[in-house]
Amino acid sequence: MNEEVIITAALTGAGDTTGKSPHVPVSPEQIAQSAVEAANAGAAVVHVHVRDIETGQGTRDVSVYRETVQRIRESGVDVVLNLTAGMGGDLFIDQDDPLKPVDGTDLVNGLERLPHVEELLPDICTLDCGSLNFGDGSQLYISTPDMLRAGAKRIQELGVKPELEIFDTGQLWFATKMIEEGLIDAPALFQLCMGIPYGAPVDPGVLQSMVNMLPAGSNWASFAIGRNQLPWVAQSALLGGQVRVGLEDNLYLSRGVKATNAQLVERAVTIIEGMGAKIASPDEARAKLGLKPRS
Repeated sequence: MNEEVIITAALTGAGDTTGKSPHVPVSPEQIAQSAVEAANAGAAVVHVHVRDIETGQGTRDVSVYRETVQRIRESGVDVVLNLTAGMGGDLFIDQDDPLKPVDGTDLVNGLERLPHVEELLPDICTLDCGSLNFGDGSQLYISTPDMLRAGAKRIQELGVKPELEIFDTGQLWFATKMIEEGLIDAPALFQLCMGIPYGAPVDPGVLQSMVNMLPAGSNWASFAIGRNQLPWVAQSALLGGQVRVGLEDNLYLSRGVKATNAQLVERAVTIIEGMGAKIASPDEARAKLGLKPRS
Protein backbone atom coordinates (compact mmCIF):
# COMPACT_ATOMS: atom_id res chain seq x y z
CA MET A 1 0.00 0.00 0.00
CA ASN A 2 1.10 3.56 -0.65
CA GLU A 3 1.75 5.24 2.71
CA GLU A 4 2.11 8.80 1.34
CA VAL A 5 -0.44 9.54 -1.37
CA ILE A 6 -0.37 12.33 -3.94
CA ILE A 7 -3.84 13.59 -4.86
CA THR A 8 -4.37 15.13 -8.29
CA ALA A 9 -7.52 17.18 -8.94
CA ALA A 10 -8.61 17.08 -12.60
CA LEU A 11 -10.59 20.29 -12.62
CA THR A 12 -12.72 20.50 -15.76
CA GLY A 13 -11.61 18.35 -18.70
CA ALA A 14 -12.89 18.94 -22.20
CA GLY A 15 -16.05 16.84 -22.17
CA ASP A 16 -19.56 18.15 -22.73
CA THR A 17 -20.27 18.49 -19.01
CA THR A 18 -20.88 22.19 -18.45
CA GLY A 19 -24.63 21.76 -18.85
CA LYS A 20 -24.70 18.77 -16.52
CA SER A 21 -23.38 20.46 -13.39
CA PRO A 22 -23.21 24.09 -12.27
CA HIS A 23 -19.91 23.33 -10.54
CA VAL A 24 -17.88 22.63 -13.70
CA PRO A 25 -15.53 25.62 -14.06
CA VAL A 26 -15.38 27.30 -17.47
CA SER A 27 -13.66 30.70 -17.36
CA PRO A 28 -10.00 31.15 -16.43
CA GLU A 29 -11.12 32.81 -13.19
CA GLN A 30 -13.41 29.87 -12.33
CA ILE A 31 -10.80 27.23 -13.19
CA ALA A 32 -8.11 29.02 -11.17
CA GLN A 33 -10.44 29.44 -8.20
CA SER A 34 -11.34 25.76 -8.37
CA ALA A 35 -7.62 24.92 -8.45
CA VAL A 36 -7.02 26.99 -5.32
CA GLU A 37 -9.96 25.36 -3.52
CA ALA A 38 -8.79 21.87 -4.51
CA ALA A 39 -5.25 22.63 -3.31
CA ASN A 40 -6.55 23.95 -0.01
CA ALA A 41 -8.58 20.76 0.37
CA GLY A 42 -5.50 18.58 -0.01
CA ALA A 43 -4.63 18.21 -3.70
CA ALA A 44 -0.89 18.43 -4.33
CA VAL A 45 -1.42 18.56 -8.11
CA VAL A 46 -4.04 20.22 -10.30
CA HIS A 47 -4.62 18.94 -13.83
CA VAL A 48 -5.80 21.75 -16.08
CA HIS A 49 -7.79 21.88 -19.30
CA VAL A 50 -9.28 25.19 -20.41
CA ARG A 51 -12.56 26.02 -22.09
CA ASP A 52 -13.94 28.54 -24.53
CA ILE A 53 -15.84 31.06 -22.45
CA GLU A 54 -18.60 31.50 -25.04
CA THR A 55 -19.32 27.84 -25.82
CA GLY A 56 -18.05 26.09 -22.71
CA GLN A 57 -16.24 23.58 -24.91
CA GLY A 58 -12.59 22.61 -24.59
CA THR A 59 -10.05 24.76 -26.40
CA ARG A 60 -6.34 24.85 -27.25
CA ASP A 61 -6.25 28.67 -27.15
CA VAL A 62 -2.90 29.62 -25.60
CA SER A 63 -4.24 32.95 -24.33
CA VAL A 64 -6.85 31.13 -22.23
CA TYR A 65 -4.18 28.85 -20.78
CA ARG A 66 -2.01 31.89 -20.11
CA GLU A 67 -4.68 33.68 -18.09
CA THR A 68 -5.64 30.54 -16.17
CA VAL A 69 -2.06 29.65 -15.25
CA GLN A 70 -1.24 33.23 -14.32
CA ARG A 71 -4.20 33.33 -11.95
CA ILE A 72 -3.16 30.05 -10.30
CA ARG A 73 0.45 31.15 -9.92
CA GLU A 74 -0.49 34.56 -8.58
CA SER A 75 -2.90 33.09 -6.02
CA GLY A 76 0.00 32.35 -3.66
CA VAL A 77 -1.26 28.79 -3.14
CA ASP A 78 1.41 26.14 -3.54
CA VAL A 79 0.31 23.45 -5.99
CA VAL A 80 2.00 21.39 -8.71
CA LEU A 81 0.75 22.44 -12.14
CA ASN A 82 -0.17 19.74 -14.66
CA LEU A 83 -1.41 20.99 -18.05
CA THR A 84 -3.10 18.73 -20.56
CA ALA A 85 -1.38 18.33 -23.91
CA GLY A 86 -4.00 15.92 -25.18
CA MET A 87 -6.14 18.42 -27.06
CA GLY A 88 -5.81 18.20 -30.83
CA GLY A 89 -6.28 14.45 -31.17
CA ASP A 90 -10.00 14.24 -31.88
CA LEU A 91 -11.17 12.71 -35.15
CA PHE A 92 -14.83 12.29 -36.04
CA ILE A 93 -15.45 10.42 -39.26
CA ASP A 94 -18.38 9.97 -41.60
CA GLN A 95 -19.17 6.26 -41.44
CA ASP A 96 -20.23 6.33 -45.09
CA ASP A 97 -17.06 8.16 -46.16
CA PRO A 98 -14.32 7.39 -43.61
CA LEU A 99 -11.82 9.71 -45.33
CA LYS A 100 -14.11 12.69 -44.73
CA PRO A 101 -13.67 14.32 -41.30
CA VAL A 102 -16.83 15.82 -39.85
CA ASP A 103 -17.77 18.50 -37.32
CA GLY A 104 -16.00 18.07 -34.01
CA THR A 105 -12.69 17.03 -35.53
CA ASP A 106 -9.69 18.79 -34.00
CA LEU A 107 -6.67 16.88 -35.25
CA VAL A 108 -3.15 18.33 -35.34
CA ASN A 109 0.33 16.84 -35.17
CA GLY A 110 2.19 16.13 -31.95
CA LEU A 111 4.11 19.39 -31.83
CA GLU A 112 1.04 21.54 -32.51
CA ARG A 113 -0.43 20.20 -29.26
CA LEU A 114 2.33 21.85 -27.23
CA PRO A 115 2.42 25.67 -27.74
CA HIS A 116 0.93 26.38 -24.29
CA VAL A 117 3.42 23.99 -22.70
CA GLU A 118 6.31 25.70 -24.51
CA GLU A 119 5.21 29.14 -23.29
CA LEU A 120 4.07 28.39 -19.75
CA LEU A 121 6.47 25.56 -18.77
CA PRO A 122 4.29 23.75 -16.22
CA ASP A 123 5.73 21.18 -13.84
CA ILE A 124 3.95 18.39 -15.73
CA CYS A 125 2.10 17.98 -19.01
CA THR A 126 0.20 14.96 -20.23
CA LEU A 127 1.15 12.73 -23.14
CA ASP A 128 -1.67 10.42 -24.29
CA CYS A 129 0.20 7.30 -25.32
CA GLY A 130 -1.91 5.84 -28.11
CA SER A 131 -4.99 5.94 -30.29
CA LEU A 132 -8.34 4.43 -29.35
CA ASN A 133 -12.02 4.31 -30.17
CA PHE A 134 -13.42 7.03 -27.92
CA GLY A 135 -16.88 5.94 -26.91
CA ASP A 136 -19.63 4.73 -29.21
CA GLY A 137 -20.21 6.16 -32.65
CA SER A 138 -17.43 7.36 -34.92
CA GLN A 139 -15.07 9.35 -32.67
CA LEU A 140 -11.44 8.34 -32.37
CA TYR A 141 -8.56 9.76 -30.37
CA ILE A 142 -5.44 9.81 -32.53
CA SER A 143 -1.92 9.68 -31.11
CA THR A 144 0.40 7.70 -33.36
CA PRO A 145 3.91 6.46 -32.51
CA ASP A 146 5.44 9.16 -34.73
CA MET A 147 3.36 11.88 -33.04
CA LEU A 148 4.29 10.55 -29.62
CA ARG A 149 8.01 10.38 -30.30
CA ALA A 150 8.01 13.95 -31.63
CA GLY A 151 5.98 15.20 -28.67
CA ALA A 152 8.04 13.32 -26.08
CA LYS A 153 11.29 14.67 -27.50
CA ARG A 154 10.02 18.27 -27.40
CA ILE A 155 8.67 17.90 -23.86
CA GLN A 156 12.03 16.50 -22.81
CA GLU A 157 13.83 19.48 -24.38
CA LEU A 158 11.57 21.85 -22.43
CA GLY A 159 12.42 20.20 -19.12
CA VAL A 160 8.77 19.42 -18.38
CA LYS A 161 7.79 16.09 -16.81
CA PRO A 162 5.46 14.11 -19.11
CA GLU A 163 2.61 12.28 -17.43
CA LEU A 164 2.13 9.22 -19.62
CA GLU A 165 -1.61 8.74 -20.02
CA ILE A 166 -2.31 5.04 -20.47
CA PHE A 167 -5.75 3.90 -21.62
CA ASP A 168 -4.88 0.28 -22.39
CA THR A 169 -2.05 -2.23 -22.17
CA GLY A 170 -0.75 -1.64 -25.71
CA GLN A 171 -0.24 2.01 -24.86
CA LEU A 172 1.74 1.00 -21.79
CA TRP A 173 3.88 -1.23 -24.02
CA PHE A 174 4.66 1.71 -26.32
CA ALA A 175 5.32 4.12 -23.45
CA THR A 176 7.86 1.64 -22.10
CA LYS A 177 9.47 1.57 -25.54
CA MET A 178 9.84 5.39 -25.48
CA ILE A 179 11.58 5.09 -22.11
CA GLU A 180 13.97 2.51 -23.60
CA GLU A 181 14.64 4.89 -26.49
CA GLY A 182 15.65 7.66 -24.08
CA LEU A 183 12.69 9.93 -24.87
CA ILE A 184 11.33 9.86 -21.31
CA ASP A 185 13.58 10.79 -18.38
CA ALA A 186 13.59 8.77 -15.16
CA PRO A 187 11.67 8.52 -13.00
CA ALA A 188 8.83 8.03 -15.48
CA LEU A 189 5.34 9.10 -14.42
CA PHE A 190 2.32 7.04 -15.53
CA GLN A 191 -1.40 7.74 -15.22
CA LEU A 192 -3.44 4.55 -15.65
CA CYS A 193 -6.86 5.60 -16.94
CA MET A 194 -9.66 3.13 -16.29
CA GLY A 195 -13.19 2.92 -17.60
CA ILE A 196 -12.96 5.24 -20.63
CA PRO A 197 -14.84 3.50 -23.47
CA TYR A 198 -13.15 1.64 -25.06
CA GLY A 199 -9.90 1.34 -23.20
CA ALA A 200 -9.02 -0.55 -20.03
CA PRO A 201 -12.11 -1.55 -18.04
CA VAL A 202 -12.62 -0.72 -14.38
CA ASP A 203 -11.33 -4.02 -13.04
CA PRO A 204 -8.84 -4.50 -10.18
CA GLY A 205 -7.26 -7.44 -11.99
CA VAL A 206 -6.63 -5.32 -15.08
CA LEU A 207 -5.08 -2.58 -12.94
CA GLN A 208 -2.85 -5.12 -11.22
CA SER A 209 -1.67 -6.47 -14.57
CA MET A 210 -0.86 -2.95 -15.77
CA VAL A 211 1.04 -2.20 -12.56
CA ASN A 212 2.99 -5.40 -13.12
CA MET A 213 4.01 -4.10 -16.57
CA LEU A 214 5.44 -0.81 -15.29
CA PRO A 215 9.20 -0.29 -15.57
CA ALA A 216 11.05 -0.56 -12.28
CA GLY A 217 11.32 2.73 -10.42
CA SER A 218 8.35 4.35 -12.14
CA ASN A 219 5.85 6.58 -10.38
CA TRP A 220 2.22 5.91 -11.16
CA ALA A 221 -1.31 6.98 -10.41
CA SER A 222 -4.66 5.61 -11.45
CA PHE A 223 -8.22 6.84 -11.70
CA ALA A 224 -11.61 5.54 -12.77
CA ILE A 225 -14.50 7.56 -14.14
CA GLY A 226 -18.07 8.11 -12.97
CA ARG A 227 -19.36 6.28 -9.92
CA ASN A 228 -16.13 4.29 -9.72
CA GLN A 229 -13.99 7.37 -9.07
CA LEU A 230 -14.10 7.42 -5.29
CA PRO A 231 -13.84 3.63 -4.72
CA TRP A 232 -10.83 3.72 -7.05
CA VAL A 233 -9.04 6.08 -4.68
CA ALA A 234 -8.74 3.16 -2.27
CA GLN A 235 -7.98 0.67 -5.06
CA SER A 236 -5.10 2.72 -6.45
CA ALA A 237 -3.57 3.46 -3.06
CA LEU A 238 -3.83 -0.21 -2.02
CA LEU A 239 -1.74 -1.24 -5.02
CA GLY A 240 0.87 1.43 -4.24
CA GLY A 241 -0.25 4.22 -6.54
CA GLN A 242 -1.21 7.87 -6.36
CA VAL A 243 -4.82 8.98 -6.95
CA ARG A 244 -6.85 11.37 -9.07
CA VAL A 245 -10.32 12.81 -8.52
CA GLY A 246 -12.16 15.75 -10.01
CA LEU A 247 -14.96 16.95 -12.25
CA GLU A 248 -13.16 15.93 -15.43
CA ASP A 249 -13.95 12.33 -14.56
CA ASN A 250 -16.99 12.40 -12.27
CA LEU A 251 -19.66 14.97 -11.38
CA TYR A 252 -21.10 13.39 -8.24
CA LEU A 253 -20.19 13.16 -4.56
CA SER A 254 -22.89 10.55 -4.01
CA ARG A 255 -26.03 9.44 -5.84
CA GLY A 256 -27.87 12.57 -6.99
CA VAL A 257 -25.50 14.97 -5.20
CA LYS A 258 -23.43 17.16 -7.52
CA ALA A 259 -19.86 17.69 -6.31
CA THR A 260 -17.30 20.46 -6.46
CA ASN A 261 -13.65 19.69 -7.06
CA ALA A 262 -12.82 20.60 -3.46
CA GLN A 263 -15.48 18.22 -2.15
CA LEU A 264 -14.10 15.35 -4.21
CA VAL A 265 -10.61 16.07 -2.90
CA GLU A 266 -11.93 16.21 0.66
CA ARG A 267 -13.60 12.81 0.19
CA ALA A 268 -10.36 11.38 -1.21
CA VAL A 269 -8.49 12.71 1.85
CA THR A 270 -11.03 10.99 4.11
CA ILE A 271 -10.61 7.67 2.28
CA ILE A 272 -6.81 7.80 2.28
CA GLU A 273 -6.46 8.86 5.90
CA GLY A 274 -9.05 6.25 6.87
CA MET A 275 -6.72 3.65 5.37
CA GLY A 276 -3.89 4.85 7.62
CA ALA A 277 -1.92 6.71 4.93
CA LYS A 278 -0.96 10.39 4.82
CA ILE A 279 -1.58 13.02 2.18
CA ALA A 280 1.51 14.25 0.32
CA SER A 281 2.16 17.98 0.27
CA PRO A 282 3.15 19.73 -2.97
CA ASP A 283 6.82 19.72 -1.92
CA GLU A 284 6.64 16.03 -1.06
CA ALA A 285 5.01 15.38 -4.43
CA ARG A 286 7.79 17.28 -6.21
CA ALA A 287 10.44 15.22 -4.44
CA LYS A 288 8.67 11.92 -5.14
CA LEU A 289 8.01 12.69 -8.82
CA GLY A 290 11.47 14.09 -9.55
CA LEU A 291 10.25 17.63 -10.25
CA LYS A 292 12.13 20.87 -9.81
CA PRO A 293 11.66 22.55 -6.40
CA ARG A 294 9.18 25.40 -6.28
CA SER A 295 10.79 28.58 -7.60
